[in-house]
Amino acid sequence: MLEEEYNQYWQTIIQTMLDGLMVVDPDGIILSVNKALERLTGYQQNELIGKSCEILGCNTCFDAKAKGGEKHCQLFKDLQVRHKRCVLKRKDGSPVHVLKNANVLRDQDNVVIGGVETLADCTELVSKEEAISSLHHELGIEAGFEGIVGRSAAMGQIFDLIQSAADSEAPVIIYGESGTGKELVASAIHRLGPRSEGPFIKMNCAALNESLLESELFGHVRGAFTGADKTRQGRFEAASGGDIFLDEIGDLPLSTQVKLLRVLQEKEIEKVGDHRPIPIDTRIITATNKDLEASMRQGRFREDLYYRVGVIPIYLPPLREREEDISLLTQTFINRIRLKTHKPITSLTQAALNILSAYHWPGNVRELINVIEYAFVVCPGKGITPEHLPSTLTGHSPTRPGSRHPHARILDSEGREGLIQALRQAGGNKSQAARNMGISRVTLWKRLKKYGIQVEKDITVSG
Repeated sequence: MLEEEYNQYWQTIIQTMLDGLMVVDPDGIILSVNKALERLTGYQQNELIGKSCEILGCNTCFDAKAKGGEKHCQLFKDLQVRHKRCVLKRKDGSPVHVLKNANVLRDQDNVVIGGVETLADCTELVSKEEAISSLHHELGIEAGFEGIVGRSAAMGQIFDLIQSAADSEAPVIIYGESGTGKELVASAIHRLGPRSEGPFIKMNCAALNESLLESELFGHVRGAFTGADKTRQGRFEAASGGDIFLDEIGDLPLSTQVKLLRVLQEKEIEKVGDHRPIPIDTRIITATNKDLEASMRQGRFREDLYYRVGVIPIYLPPLREREEDISLLTQTFINRIRLKTHKPITSLTQAALNILSAYHWPGNVRELINVIEYAFVVCPGKGITPEHLPSTLTGHSPTRPGSRHPHARILDSEGREGLIQALRQAGGNKSQAARNMGISRVTLWKRLKKYGIQVEKDITVSG
């Protein structure tokens, strides 16, 4: 009685398993299956027992047979299978991805008398992997380097230089106009370098005034200045063991340049309001859109610091000098924005691409992104045409560097109707409409008042 209860106990376990289980004899004839295997394959127990396991059409077993295996069942050749991804064929002919584990069964004389296999359904995992692969393709990751998109010869040289710079511990300086992707290059150098497991700390040197800048870079102690109610860690200390990226280093005040030079020379910092040195271990990566040699001649940048930070210079070409990448970049941004907005736009016409290729792009890649985002707002169909591009590209007065947002001119040319269209595209959301048009919410409000436009709940425009 005890043995019968024991057998019933194991039968219960086998039949409640989530993974499919199958027992076969040395010829691959199925002897037993559990309910999970029935659900996995679509076959009933009586349709499987007594049949060859070939009925399940396992791709790895057929591969083994095609390569000269003596037995169809790979298990009896290798004696075990561990974590093998396979594809079976369900009763309805559809594929099912499984993770197989198997082992032979032996009798008391160590003779192989059969085999037992467990099969876990991993179809969902495979679907996710395929989705990720598709997403990588959609985002154009394969058409570039570390997320930097480009196939031109100029960018190929940049990619090689990034890899070489990453292998070094020497300071790197990245030159390039605004919008060329200097931060992307700095991030790539960090990810590819020996300090990739450490922190990557970023700092814009043009974002803060002189006193706050030093506190941000080096930290401060409590009471160092008014408002310093507690000791604070600086960016250099936070970056220890990793990389620090100082953007717009050409805007660094001369007094801070002196202190930065000492940090690079001595490999230590002093917090603001303290004299005790703190050793640091970080690599410095800098970037600028300025001509530092000209700044040196004008006395605005120290020569000794210039040679300290510029051991490995990388010059990013402006978009106008890599015209062959515009088509690739444009399609990449269309794919990315489509995934975010779920709009059905998939491409742009050749006429629109010709306009993009002929434009001089003072804002570089960042401006191109803005243009595609604008086109997504105004384009009602699946393809972007010239009429969906900002007037700065299609008109006779291209945007000058430093001028206001290129999309704001649409309001000047289209007036009231342009406002109404932008509001409808934004679903009546004034903040979103202002962002889409490149103006502030206050400016939008003033123009709504000027044209007597009232936006109501259902985007009914009157006045």
